[in-house]
Amino acid sequence: MTEAAAAAAGQEEVSLAEVGIPRSNNHLTAEGEPAGKRANGTCPASANGDALLGEAAAASVSFDKSQLGEEEEEPQARLVPLLLGSGGKAEAGAEQGPRGVRTALSPRRFVVLLIFSLYSLVNAFQWIQYSIISNVFEDFYGVPSMDIDWLSMIYMLVYMPLIFPAAWLLDKWGLRLTALLGSGFNALGAWVKCGSVARDLYWVTMLGQLLCSVAQVFILGLPSHVASVWFGPREVSTACATAVLGNQLGVAVGFLLPPVLVPNTKNDTALMAHNINVMFYGTASVATFLFILTIIAFKEKPPFPPSESQAVVQHNASEYSYKQSIMNLFKNIPFVLLLVSYGIMTGSFYSVSTLLNQMILTYYEGEEVSAGLIGLTLVVAGMVGSILCGLWLDYTKTYKQTTLIVYILSFIGMVIFTFTLNLGHLIIVFITGGALGFFMTGYLPLGFEFAVEITYPESEGTSSGLLNASAQLFGIFFTLVQGKLISKYGPLGGNLFLCAWIFLGIILTALIKSDLKRHSVNLGSRNMDIKAVPVNSPEE
Repeated sequence: MTEAAAAAAGQEEVSLAEVGIPRSNNHLTAEGEPAGKRANGTCPASANGDALLGEAAAASVSFDKSQLGEEEEEPQARLVPLLLGSGGKAEAGAEQGPRGVRTALSPRRFVVLLIFSLYSLVNAFQWIQYSIISNVFEDFYGVPSMDIDWLSMIYMLVYMPLIFPAAWLLDKWGLRLTALLGSGFNALGAWVKCGSVARDLYWVTMLGQLLCSVAQVFILGLPSHVASVWFGPREVSTACATAVLGNQLGVAVGFLLPPVLVPNTKNDTALMAHNINVMFYGTASVATFLFILTIIAFKEKPPFPPSESQAVVQHNASEYSYKQSIMNLFKNIPFVLLLVSYGIMTGSFYSVSTLLNQMILTYYEGEEVSAGLIGLTLVVAGMVGSILCGLWLDYTKTYKQTTLIVYILSFIGMVIFTFTLNLGHLIIVFITGGALGFFMTGYLPLGFEFAVEITYPESEGTSSGLLNASAQLFGIFFTLVQGKLISKYGPLGGNLFLCAWIFLGIILTALIKSDLKRHSVNLGSRNMDIKAVPVNSPEE
């Protein structure tokens, strides 16, 4: 070693010593670490853990540039350890070079979340805009009530066969293209419906609704994906709840506006057609504006991953197999239990939303506007529940406990709603409907986030897509059966049918084993390869 090199090395050692950072990582220890810890300070891979997580994962050791007196480029940025390459497998005794990945929170994340929430809102509005004034459209198109119900159920029917190619597209081509397809089909379907305002053009309005239902395939599974790709670990559940909230707000607006914009004027068909035109053209204009915004401002991902878990996923993207991911999910027993219980709860919400107008008018004739306001109350209360649940999860990470409690309270709310619907007092229906919505709709983001936790590192889009497919399947089944029961036995019979299924969902939820894999990676709390990352290591 030359004198200059020796002097430089000595100066570096003194500099590191001043801030208390040893030159090697031999000093790293962890509570409960195995006796066979390697000499370089890393722990052997767990033999019993997840195939990826047990063999290699990020450690919680990281150093802030400001500790070395360097000026940070972004106050929220930091270096985190990176998972080993080659599918996460480390060769025995192999030395891994220090490689650091910088994580940072991008300000653009709020713009992306806002745009997604808004076009999701418009899509949900178009789903419910027919069924909340089903009697008006029955008179206008001259079709039976079942045909109007299918304008809502087409969303559920189309979702199931298309979710697998849509999830593959998300994993293969990314978030931006998926967002453009969702927003684009949403606008296209809205414009097609503008050409359906004639009494003999029911098939055109069905075609427009079909295009909107295709858009939904590229929307419903994105909340957890948008949250994971753009938001940090302390805000990811709240971000997911906010993204779901956009869809819920669309349902709320769908309950509120159609009865106001298109009142029941069965004796004046021309006025009815004019009112429907106003609603359709207004929707198409807003959907087109949001599509343009998506083109301009919706980006694929931030410059740096927002969390350690997202850094792991992005680093191992080349080893990802969509087919293997699907197989892994169906082999995951806790996820399968959640898949069924989520489908029951969300399918019940879809059924109640679709048939609410019929249930209210059975006991309160001529109260179309009140039916819409009750639906609005149900969804707005659910929006509040969603945000509160998201904040609670970010604070406590008690996913299973919160999910189970909300499920039980949803069952209680459904029972109370069922036995107070026919009391003759609309104010009581408003109150019970609000309580039901607070828990039933508030459950939606809980299911998404719980699924991401117990299936990590599988794609959020795939797990969310399967949850939504289950919800659509149960939604069609519940809507058809409950509709028949309402026609034959009244709303009481139909609602008791849902109560029985929700009780089954409680049992299934209680059986789910809670293993918060993503949270564990963010904490660095598993038995993993632990290594320090030098602050001045080159970024790749």
